Amino acid sequence: MTTTATTAPANPDSTPVATQPIGYWSTAASKAVLQHIQSAMARLDITQPHWWVINHVSGADEGLTRDELRVRLGGFVDNGEEMVGRAADGLLARGWLAADATERLRLTDTGREAQGRIKELVDELRAEIHEGIPDEEYVIALSVLQRMIRNVEAKAAQA
Repeated sequence: MTTTATTAPANPDSTPVATQPIGYWSTAASKAVLQHIQSAMARLDITQPHWWVINHVSGADEGLTRDELRVRLGGFVDNGEEMVGRAADGLLARGWLAADATERLRLTDTGREAQGRIKELVDELRAEIHEGIPDEEYVIALSVLQRMIRNVEAKAAQA
């Protein structure tokens, strides 16, 4: 079996794009985007898991239990179930969430105000990240990445 290196090309400008390693560029893009998002959110003293919890709780008319949150969000990140619990704890401590008698979590008025501020930031971040990238190109990029994922998952299933 032949393997190829997935390190960055020595000079990306001189290497044809079609032959550059997807592993390197997808990791580089992920790191750059996540660092940008996390740095901006840190200025508001929040994390992405805080934001995810706020959004999911606010979208649930009857609120959500911790277990329901873990099911919904646990797969987004490594160590997701623990991270979701810590995010919920932090939001409860801030008074942005409240638990009712059945332990269902709901946003408080303060939490809804914070959600509005954070949503403005998220919209700004999306605009910054997508600057100069038409929706059509974005859709193509995601479609290609999704196809690559399906390809490698199909190969893994055959092994």
